Amino acid sequence: MLVFLIIGGVGIALLVVSLLLGEVLDGLFDGIGGDLFSGAALAGFLGVFGFAGALTLSLTDSVGLSILFGLLAGGIVGSLTGWATLKLREGGDEANVRTGDLVGSKASVVTAIPEGGYGEITLVVAGHITRLNARAPGPVRSGAAVTITAVLSATAVMVEADLPTNPYPYP
Repeated sequence: MLVFLIIGGVGIALLVVSLLLGEVLDGLFDGIGGDLFSGAALAGFLGVFGFAGALTLSLTDSVGLSILFGLLAGGIVGSLTGWATLKLREGGDEANVRTGDLVGSKASVVTAIPEGGYGEITLVVAGHITRLNARAPGPVRSGAAVTITAVLSATAVMVEADLPTNPYPYP
């Protein structure tokens, strides 16, 4: 039973090291299974293998059954941990709004855009309400739908008013 407890303790120690030192351990495993195999996955496998093996041994007094149950439980936890860390790494930065990515986006004018001056537009990007200064080739009234055509700075864009879908808006 002591061997199982030591293996479980090593798993917990590896988990603490990987949490404190970041991805130091992950660089060691780059050639073994790619992004799915990580320090956290190894730590989860070892911790659960050791403690599940020790628990099984104390209940059944069978070393073979303890190893089998430890491998099964550790494999499940290690696989789930590897999958979760892979998904977190793939999460990327799609929630970050970058002004350069807004070209072609539809927006609504909040503050009228005067000829030769700036107004304000608002749009929703990646779930974020974004408000930017806007300039247009001609005046655009408040509430008008516009399309972003260029980025002037981190906080200002060039827009064009969208044409109404009905060319005869008044009967």
